[in-house]
Amino acid sequence: MTLALLKQRIRSLQDGYQNRIYILAGVQVTVEQPAESCSSCQVPMPVQKTVERTGMTLSHGSFRIRESVRACRSAGCKEEGSPATHRARALAELIPPRSRVGYDVMVHIGLERFVHHRQREEIRDALDKEHRILLSSGEISELGRRFLIYLEALHRASAPALRAALETDGGWPLHVDATGEDGRGTLLTVYAGWRGWVLGAWKIPTEHADAILPRLKETRELFGTPCAAMRDLGRAMKDAADEFVRSCDAPIPILACHYHFLQDVGGDLLREDHDRLRALFRQIDVRKDLRALARQLGRSLGKDIDAARQAIRSWLDASREEDRLPEAADGMAVVRALAQWPLDSPADGSDQGFPFDLPYLQLYYRCLEAAWATKAFLHNPPDDLKVKRALVRLERILRPLECDVPPFFRVAQNLEKQVKLFNELRAALRLEPTPTRGRAENKAVDPESALAELNDIQAAVEGLEVSLRQRRPDRGPAKDTRRAIDIVLSHLERHRDYLWGHVITLPENIGGGFRLVDRTNNSLETTFHTMKRGERRRSGRKILARDFEQLPPEAALAINLARADYVELVCGSLDQLPQAFAKLDAGKHVSLAAASARMSPVREVESASLSLADRAILRMEEMRDRIIAAARRG
Repeated sequence: MTLALLKQRIRSLQDGYQNRIYILAGVQVTVEQPAESCSSCQVPMPVQKTVERTGMTLSHGSFRIRESVRACRSAGCKEEGSPATHRARALAELIPPRSRVGYDVMVHIGLERFVHHRQREEIRDALDKEHRILLSSGEISELGRRFLIYLEALHRASAPALRAALETDGGWPLHVDATGEDGRGTLLTVYAGWRGWVLGAWKIPTEHADAILPRLKETRELFGTPCAAMRDLGRAMKDAADEFVRSCDAPIPILACHYHFLQDVGGDLLREDHDRLRALFRQIDVRKDLRALARQLGRSLGKDIDAARQAIRSWLDASREEDRLPEAADGMAVVRALAQWPLDSPADGSDQGFPFDLPYLQLYYRCLEAAWATKAFLHNPPDDLKVKRALVRLERILRPLECDVPPFFRVAQNLEKQVKLFNELRAALRLEPTPTRGRAENKAVDPESALAELNDIQAAVEGLEVSLRQRRPDRGPAKDTRRAIDIVLSHLERHRDYLWGHVITLPENIGGGFRLVDRTNNSLETTFHTMKRGERRRSGRKILARDFEQLPPEAALAINLARADYVELVCGSLDQLPQAFAKLDAGKHVSLAAASARMSPVREVESASLSLADRAILRMEEMRDRIIAAARRG
């Protein structure tokens, strides 16, 4: 049998299976709970009512249900003044109370939405095509929200098992950080470093110690006291971590993320001169002129642009003994490429952002090199007058940088010296640029080698501090050098107590020895990166301010479902997740999601300057009219 024929047979079988499921849509299933006594008061339970409704599961497709509901009429079993109802167990394991959509459908939607980051229409179409289940986009969103409610409840219900697993590791290092988008949707997350589990996630109004501390204590109540606390260098995180450790029964080390430490030093060291360089570029607006020249030359090449690009490649492959441009359209294409080359200066960066990338210093280097190259080509100008004129125009655009008017050179020179100092600290900390920001690599590392490397890093940083003190000029004209060294030394002095202490001694009951806490929060940053990348994939938007503001914090817990050890502890396997959700509803006449919707949300002190709820009021027409009317009266 050929592969094509085999695929055709498989598709035929799938279509036949789906058609049979579709035929079940008109079938009525009668579900009746056998006569039995109430498990609580042992009183016989008569049939209270018989209800008809529709149901849908991945296993059975859509169908109609005729269910007999029994009720205990004992006064002690009444719920909210009404008789306690008891549903048929077979149906209760498939569909939540007062719902028509099965647990397996809800789990499927939740995994597709928050683990695979599918769009609503993608999920909707797949359910229709593969399972003959028709849901609206609004139902998809609602079932995704319910999935997160059940997931958080399962996470909390599994806390004893998760806590026991963390204890077998010798404890767990707490990594805490917050993220948002454009200052909105601040998501606070607590992460168990050695296991790679998200233990808790909350939306907080702003990154403030009063909002962070209760969450740290809540996590400790569920999962035990951590063996260390890793944080960034922000004041809110620092104050919250200090107060949290003081409230612990035994002291634990507080560690500062080395990446954030380096970022903080680099910001203070490089920002002033980098901002000056940016201001100088804005004075001459060189990028605007380069873009205008590139666009004009592109229009002049017209439909021959592909041939012109090939001509550039041929010119690049030719002999470089003579700095001479080609003639006609080929020469115009080369001049266009020379104008575009400085605009592509971000390619010289590592995509890690400031201060690891310095976009205006990179732009300065490229503009200066392009200016020198253009000048060299003009020493032996092309015979074609149009090409020569385009080259002269490019030289005129770049001339201010070569002539140092306005004064680029001194600012760039100072910045280069500070970059050199910054790179010395970076080399000592061994935090080299990586291909993608925040990516963590899960590689098995020998503990002894890791400890030796940590000791080497500490010795290198301490040696750099000694060297800086010796190199620091006490007086004289070298004030820029003195200022730069003072910035690095002040950061080392301020954070010295939090830069080291990563060695955690393990208890004897698990074999003793030691483990190391990660030097950075990169694992948690990777979690944030994964979430944002997924949300961009789902929404198609680069700026996620509104999306992140509306994203439920429990979405961070869905990251755990990619961890096999976590899934095994909470439900056994992802295939058993619907059954685990059903157990949360066992014996209840209202589903967990419905009960959660009825609960009043916990109100916190509002510290955000302009929250989503505030904006809803401020954007009312009545608010605008009232203010304008009052302003006119004034």
